[in-house]
Amino acid sequence: MEVDSKIIVVPWDFTPVTEYALQHAIKISLMTRNEICLLHVVEKITSDGGMKAKQAAMENRGNDVERRFGVKVKTHVARGTIFKQIPEFVNDRKASLVVMGTHGMSGMQKLTGSWALKVIAKSKVPYIVVQAPPADNEKYHDIVFPVDFRAEEKEKLSMAIFMGKYFDSKIHILKAVRKDDSLAKKTNLNLNYTVRMLIQNNIEYEIREEPADKLGERALEVAQEIKADLVLIMTTKDITFADYVWGAKEQYIIANSSKIPVCCVNPTSAFANLGQFMYG
Repeated sequence: MEVDSKIIVVPWDFTPVTEYALQHAIKISLMTRNEICLLHVVEKITSDGGMKAKQAAMENRGNDVERRFGVKVKTHVARGTIFKQIPEFVNDRKASLVVMGTHGMSGMQKLTGSWALKVIAKSKVPYIVVQAPPADNEKYHDIVFPVDFRAEEKEKLSMAIFMGKYFDSKIHILKAVRKDDSLAKKTNLNLNYTVRMLIQNNIEYEIREEPADKLGERALEVAQEIKADLVLIMTTKDITFADYVWGAKEQYIIANSSKIPVCCVNPTSAFANLGQFMYG
């Protein structure tokens, strides 16, 4: 595969969870040969001297990663807020992927599950959200992949194919079981499409049936049972302020207590960015 200039963005704030995110990004970069970009956001009132100091610290970390792992690391410092600057940066640069650390569902002024979702929902790029370092530096061995009735469910399949191709991952499909005949039919159509595409790409899979009303909960339970490396989900379409306040279901999956990494794909995201992963 030829070297591509596309970047894997890691939002960086010098905390342990962003270091974990960098470790995951290094693991992916070693397989895809994509560059990593550390993105740090400072307050608008930060002086030029403060900006230069942050940039120097980030460049030191990037140089260290390049020496140790042989991957190319860029750095960027922006003034503003994480909710505006992260989505703007990854959208404008047409990043291939964002690997972001989260502090779970608690922590004063930290990127919690709900705040992470607020950043993700404004982006056109898939996110892998992590709370812990990768289990190993080799593969994402097992990926949990819930399938329900929504038409946009098909959009996250590109990420499953990407992981399957580069990491030889096994996809554990969780089919939502619904009593409503119409919704059950739509779910079956999505399942059939998913299976057909996985077979075409020679990706191993298995299928489990789970109650639709407990699909998110069961996804995490199954992931814990099989020691999965990743759960792959769709985010809520047209997420609202109320979802942030009262809690869209995704934020509880993102910030799961088992600290399993979660890949979040937004409906109508620009999946052409993944083409350089799969087809080089």
